[in-house]
Amino acid sequence: MAALRELLVARVEAGVVPGAVGLVARGDQVEVAAVGAVDVDGSAPMARDAIFRIASVTKPVVTTAVMVLVQDGLVGLEDPVSRWLPELAPVKVVREPGAAVDDVVDAVRRFTVFDLLTFRCGYGFPDDFSLPAVRLLFSRSIQGPPEPGRTVGSDEWLRRLAAVPMLRQPGEAWLYNTGSDIAGVLVERVAGCSLGEFLRERVFAPLGMVDTGFSVPPSDVGRLVTYYQPDDNGGLTLVDRPDGQWSSPPAFESGAGGLVSTADDFLAFGRMLLGGGPPVLTEESLRLMTTDHLTPEQRADAVLFLEGQGWGFGGSVDVAAVDPWNVPGRYGWVGGTGTSAHVVPATGTVSVLMTQVAMTSPTPPPLMRDFWAYAAGAARLP
Repeated sequence: MAALRELLVARVEAGVVPGAVGLVARGDQVEVAAVGAVDVDGSAPMARDAIFRIASVTKPVVTTAVMVLVQDGLVGLEDPVSRWLPELAPVKVVREPGAAVDDVVDAVRRFTVFDLLTFRCGYGFPDDFSLPAVRLLFSRSIQGPPEPGRTVGSDEWLRRLAAVPMLRQPGEAWLYNTGSDIAGVLVERVAGCSLGEFLRERVFAPLGMVDTGFSVPPSDVGRLVTYYQPDDNGGLTLVDRPDGQWSSPPAFESGAGGLVSTADDFLAFGRMLLGGGPPVLTEESLRLMTTDHLTPEQRADAVLFLEGQGWGFGGSVDVAAVDPWNVPGRYGWVGGTGTSAHVVPATGTVSVLMTQVAMTSPTPPPLMRDFWAYAAGAARLP
């Protein structure tokens, strides 16, 4: 435990983050380090059961919910999403990515559930955030940093999205983020309940993920860390307090980035993935989730986000050990709030990093890379 603790303490002492929880597990051996404090004032020490806003680490969880519906026979991977979300049919596509939002053509086909889960549905953003259709996603509050206290309901969110043309034709390119929000709305429409209710019943309860949800109940607000973003002077600016936006249920439960959770809850989620899926997923569902579905060209076009990695359902897949932190077959993802969670099926390794400082770009910060390199060392042990 000393080695992991030293890695994290060095970053806390350097002022990179006020605190962090790191967890690396292989089989029954679990190494955990909770260091620093829950806020810059040092009002309380960081604890193993601290609750964090996990942002895009939400994506594999919501993907799991969709796969449960597939297993139930309620959804097919080749079914058009518009079967349940008629607002998204018919749709228009900008003539080429840099075109004006009124320079559109018809979509060549309706996008499927498979397109949605592989982030090739046509909606989302590429490496270039300046494209007109991408700017429109942000200007209409359809996409952006997680802000649960400033959202509209899922029906209104979907109405706004339907008014924006797709950036690429279905199946053509990997585009980030929007597919997971659409997936969350899909779960609601098919299941006939809120996304949070479905996740609690079919994912969290079976796995014992007692601290994961779209808001924190009053009894647990004291365990929610304060959230910051780096400023231009090398300091940290407050974004959200424990009694802030995540202290009450949101109008829109974002499948792309709305959850809060703990390191131990994601250890339970990771062990489910490593254990072949039960009691939530089947072996085939797990195989599909953790297999790279992208072409080399699609990976290359998304280098800012994927850095050469592939993409399964709702998470990245390492396709080669090209960096110290890459382990072939590693599956998982990162959150813009400073979090990450991965599993390595070949070695039974789970790694979870929780911090409370936002990433300033899609490029993971040095602390995250150092943690991954440490976890990769554990994953490569005989």
